Amino acid sequence: MVGSSAAAGAFSPRQALWWFLAAMAGLLAFRVVALAFNRTDLFFDEAQYWFWGERLQLGYFSKPPLIGWIIRAVTDVCGETAFCIRLASPIIHAGTATLVFLAAMRLAGPLAGLWSGLIFATLPGISVSSGIASTDVPLLFFYALALFAFVRFLDREDLPSALLLGVAIGGGLMAKYAMAYFVGCAALYLALSPRRRRLLASPKLAAALAVALAIIAPNLWWNWQNSGVTFSHTAANAKWGGDLFKPGKALEFLAAQFGVFGPVTFAAFLVIVWRWARGTRPISESERMLLLLALPVIAAVTLQAFLSRAHANWAAVAYVPASILVASVMLRDGAVLARRATLAIHLALAGLLAVGTSTAGLLALPPRSDPFARVLGWSEAIHRLEQRIDALAAEGRPVATILADDRAVLAELVYYLRDRPIPVRAWRDGPGFRDHYEMVAALAPGDGEPMLLVHHRKERADIHARFAVVEDLGTVEAPIGAGGGMRTLFLSRLSGWRGPP
Repeated sequence: MVGSSAAAGAFSPRQALWWFLAAMAGLLAFRVVALAFNRTDLFFDEAQYWFWGERLQLGYFSKPPLIGWIIRAVTDVCGETAFCIRLASPIIHAGTATLVFLAAMRLAGPLAGLWSGLIFATLPGISVSSGIASTDVPLLFFYALALFAFVRFLDREDLPSALLLGVAIGGGLMAKYAMAYFVGCAALYLALSPRRRRLLASPKLAAALAVALAIIAPNLWWNWQNSGVTFSHTAANAKWGGDLFKPGKALEFLAAQFGVFGPVTFAAFLVIVWRWARGTRPISESERMLLLLALPVIAAVTLQAFLSRAHANWAAVAYVPASILVASVMLRDGAVLARRATLAIHLALAGLLAVGTSTAGLLALPPRSDPFARVLGWSEAIHRLEQRIDALAAEGRPVATILADDRAVLAELVYYLRDRPIPVRAWRDGPGFRDHYEMVAALAPGDGEPMLLVHHRKERADIHARFAVVEDLGTVEAPIGAGGGMRTLFLSRLSGWRGPP
């Protein structure tokens, strides 16, 4: 047991459950309403995941397939609007927070369960993630399920708990390969725990790994059929070439964690780590477990940032166990003000985010200062592109194929032109693949001409050189909010393709 305050003894599991469910219902309703009023266009990653869902496979270029399957399941019922594509996120996060609540209650009692679930559900990173379609959403759900199953297994050492753990690990791997962190961290905890070390040889845990392998096996088979493209992309994403010592990037990543995990929560986590490292406070078995499930992930990603780079969300899985650890230690230490400040800050940030997305594009912010600049202007720019296509057709100069050379442009074109019969193709200028579109939608002999090249950059002489006839059509532009920035797409009408270089 992590430990709890004296007040926890008078707080029953039923009371904690009802308070938690009431809070989650309110939070979920708030997030769904905020999603309905969200004015941002789909980010190109979200548009790409929708594209995956339209073409169900066992794997994709950059990620395992679960996010595409989820989006397809929702859009088949709800429709293909941005609201529907994102709708699963707040719902799944509510389930994840419930699993955090259950795991924490088993570890440290009902009050710890309540606070852990509330802190996790309102983390700034979770508030952001609840408004977008992201692979982190199902990953965190299965990570929390794995934690709950692992805690249950440590209590009972029974086969059902082990099999549930296997399902969680396998499901998480089908969402994102970062699920492997759980296996490594759990093994590290068992290896460092004299009382638990014997479980490393447990047949039941071996069964759990077998279940996980069976679940991820179809994706492994798909990768084998496709030259291991997802694994190659994941390795390349680390970018270990060139200068490998970037302390500034490591500090930048750690600073970002105050935003992802929350300023009070991440500071409290660092204090817990400091106390543990100095040995100034005794550490319980449950605290050690939670720490070893969280700290190695943050340390590994910080090292990755030091060597090359790391996005702020790459250590997100650490905050499943870390939320329980921080909430439980705050309760044990009687840190009432810290708990209340944490929740108040998280809720205030959630409110500000909802206001921001509902007013995105309405405020006259300079593009470089607008946090929503990357997700504004796409739908309008492509609507104006459609008008240009119709005008060309009316002039007797129709286009048969749309061509793009950039994943972001491709993803937005494919989504916002989804009701148009004109195919969208990816320009591929080498033997390898840079993205999923080049794998499945590359320009090929037989694609209709003339083609309309749509791109970000003014000069694409390398592409123009592969065609006999090139007609510059200028640009289409759309405002990026009210701050004066413009979303600009350059257009060329091409015919007489000479084939790939």
